[in-house]
Amino acid sequence: MRTSDRIRYKINTASVTEKLIAVNVIVFLFFGILNTIFSLFEIPGFANFYDWFVLPSDPAEFILKPWTIISYSFLHGGIFHLISNMLILYFSGIYFLNFFSPKRLLNYYFLGVIIGGLVFMLSYNLFPAFAGGKSYLVGASAGVMAVLIGVATQAPNMYVRLLILGNLKFWWIAAALVAIDIIQIPMGNAGGHLAHLGGAGLGYLYTTQLHKGNDIGAWWENLMDGIANLFKKREKKAKMKTVHRTSNKRSGTSSSNSRSTSMSKSEKQQKVDAILDKISKSGYESLTKAEKDFLFQAGKDD
Repeated sequence: MRTSDRIRYKINTASVTEKLIAVNVIVFLFFGILNTIFSLFEIPGFANFYDWFVLPSDPAEFILKPWTIISYSFLHGGIFHLISNMLILYFSGIYFLNFFSPKRLLNYYFLGVIIGGLVFMLSYNLFPAFAGGKSYLVGASAGVMAVLIGVATQAPNMYVRLLILGNLKFWWIAAALVAIDIIQIPMGNAGGHLAHLGGAGLGYLYTTQLHKGNDIGAWWENLMDGIANLFKKREKKAKMKTVHRTSNKRSGTSSSNSRSTSMSKSEKQQKVDAILDKISKSGYESLTKAEKDFLFQAGKDD
């Protein structure tokens, strides 16, 4: 297999979490290389270029650069900032995808980024402690916290094994990270820690609303689907037309499958609830392969 084929295969088989991590790493390396080039050749203007992607605390400046509400999350203040965020994202994403679909993970992540950014800006313009100050926000922490708190709210009593600390309940880990952010607010980077808490709040709210039957991220998913549809190739449209023409021949099978799915929906939910109860009592590792596969498929169908 050629190198290009291997790369293509890895991209196609990577999880949504791994793709998010890859984008963050690529952007970090891009700006790092760009900064090195500007420095070596003594070219002025890198700071001005970088400022076009960080999130400003000044609303007037933000209006001129509205894309920064997203772009800031792909920038990081250093290698350790990047590594810590990506490790937590990878860890959270593994468990998140056992309960929810990949699209929903993107909903949590980007809505966490947006809410975290808005909390950052509001804090600098509403709280007297920030009066007269100006700052910029970078980092994926708000989105990462949204994913982490989202799955912790879904399965708070699920046990997770950490190398040094042993088995810990998921909500213990989530609560510890939230507490660290709260404690560090007066120590510096207050706006950043408040942004983390904004993302965490989004993750908690999203999951609790899902339990009530409300998908508060559906609008974002529809927006992303609409943008993706603009870039679809004509060949895909032709294939869709072909499927439409032949669907009548199999209408009996399709309708029967639909009725079957409708009839078994309550049974499916009962099975999911039973598996979640098992996770809460004995941890995710206690599940059989069949139960893990069933839970994963249920998350995709959600």
